[in-house]
Amino acid sequence: MLSGKINLPEVRQTALWAAGNADNLGRLWQMAQAADRRAAVNALWVMTHLPESGAGWLASLQDEMIDRLLAETDTAKRRLLLHLLREQEYDPENLRTDFLDFCLSKINSEHEPYAIRCFSIYAAFKMCRHYPELLAELSEHLDMMSLQPMSPGLKSALRQTRKKISALSI
Repeated sequence: MLSGKINLPEVRQTALWAAGNADNLGRLWQMAQAADRRAAVNALWVMTHLPESGAGWLASLQDEMIDRLLAETDTAKRRLLLHLLREQEYDPENLRTDFLDFCLSKINSEHEPYAIRCFSIYAAFKMCRHYPELLAELSEHLDMMSLQPMSPGLKSALRQTRKKISALSI
């Protein structure tokens, strides 16, 4: 099914099929790494719709997803991987600096799609919030970004993240 065109109801149905079943979740992750682009994108799309009960499983794949993201050239796969990663928590004692550098480099890249830039802002904040010096660096990136043309979604991500940074600074 994931090799063909699918719609949102099918994505939700597949997410429910996979949820709570380790074998089905494993198959889903295996499909997300398939050579068939459509099947991989569809599997990642399904993963973005897993119920809250799948959060622990997704967190267990964090390093693998980051490795995959850093090596990925397909924009749709990168967007979906970032979507999954922006929802996760990051251990302040074990930050992946390669992932943080990736996110910071995408924030101001006008060559990147808006969604990748937005998700990079959210993920970078979750990693930086534990360290004042990293928050200051993120703030500098956000200040530079405010000089560029932005979509409404990017403006919202900027505004929300600045608000969260201000709340931490108080």
